[in-house]
Amino acid sequence: MVMTDYIQALFADRIGGAEFGLKEEVYKFEKIKRAKKEAIQTNPGMELIDLGVGEPDAMADQAVVRKLAEETGKPENRFYSDNGTEEFKHAAVTYMKDVFGVGELQPETEINHAIGLKSALSMIPTAFINPGDITIMPTPNYPVIGTHTEYLGGEVVCLPLIEENGFLPELDSLSDDALKKAKLLYLNYPNNPTGAVTTKAFFEEVVQFAKRHKLIVIHDAAYAALVFDEKPLSFLSIPGAKEVGIELHSLSKSFNMTGWRIGFVAGNAKLISAFSTVKDNYDSGQFIPIQKAAAYALAHPEITEQTAAKYSRRHSFLVNVLRESGFHVEKPKGSFFLYTRIPKAVAGGPEFHSAEEFSQYLIKELLLSTVPWDDAGSFIRFSVTFQANGIEEEERILDKIKSRLSTVTFIF
Repeated sequence: MVMTDYIQALFADRIGGAEFGLKEEVYKFEKIKRAKKEAIQTNPGMELIDLGVGEPDAMADQAVVRKLAEETGKPENRFYSDNGTEEFKHAAVTYMKDVFGVGELQPETEINHAIGLKSALSMIPTAFINPGDITIMPTPNYPVIGTHTEYLGGEVVCLPLIEENGFLPELDSLSDDALKKAKLLYLNYPNNPTGAVTTKAFFEEVVQFAKRHKLIVIHDAAYAALVFDEKPLSFLSIPGAKEVGIELHSLSKSFNMTGWRIGFVAGNAKLISAFSTVKDNYDSGQFIPIQKAAAYALAHPEITEQTAAKYSRRHSFLVNVLRESGFHVEKPKGSFFLYTRIPKAVAGGPEFHSAEEFSQYLIKELLLSTVPWDDAGSFIRFSVTFQANGIEEEERILDKIKSRLSTVTFIF
């Protein structure tokens, strides 16, 4: 199909303007995809082990699936849901109280559903960011909220997450000029990609920091229930948190419902109202049966507990394997991500000047796929969501990883 000549000049600057589509930009995940394809073609008899997958390996609980099927057959569920069903909002309130100890959330004014957190994160800046405003965003991170801040003419100021600080941002490192223009402070714990968890003390610091500098806190809690040794922690459980912010929860990771696209936003009533106003202009709500199945899931947090136990077990195995290969790695306390610094080189082999180089080496030479991060130091992210049905299959895969890593000597 031939494009009319004038169309090329009409693309918005935010996606490249008149240069849109004329330059091939190969992004990180596309490079990984191409490298995996090449590695499989070059080594047809060797299994590629994908440790880079950022989503659960299991299906949703069968009881949740049955609930979806049941509700889909009801004619009253065929309509638009707009800003959500009462059943789902009440289920979210109960879930926040039972799992995180967050009481006194009002379902009508302090909860709203979202068609997945990616959608919610992309909408939030629309309610707050004017040209010249600043979003404060830790890095590395999930970039959507920053993308939309920039789409709106705002600016993103990044806070590095470094190992020496437990992958917590140093809030006091922000300049006075940035703080004067800042509106949104974005956080994400347990963190993607570092797997780091946070503490009540840090959240208390955040609340006071936000009040002092008149900031809105956006806490992406997509992995909040996937913790191993401690009780799940919500930002909203901190005194004063609801005065300054909102928290986003997803069923994608905690209930293996990635493609279902359902989550919720909770917290400050004025902020929820602003989100709802924007959302009204983006969508007409998630399919009602999905909301009803999600409400059922939220009433059964033991589903998440079973998943967390699986990830904890896999992390323990993987940490032991990596340590035997010389990696300086600790088992994370939450999420399904394990984030570790790359080696400098392979003995008798290549040196690595970036995480991307090392990730490509692992794929092409050892058929182990990971995700590189060069945003704040050179690290790679392993994920324990590799496909495996049961402990025996997990052990088989981890033995293969161990065997392949043992064929080379890493220099750190």
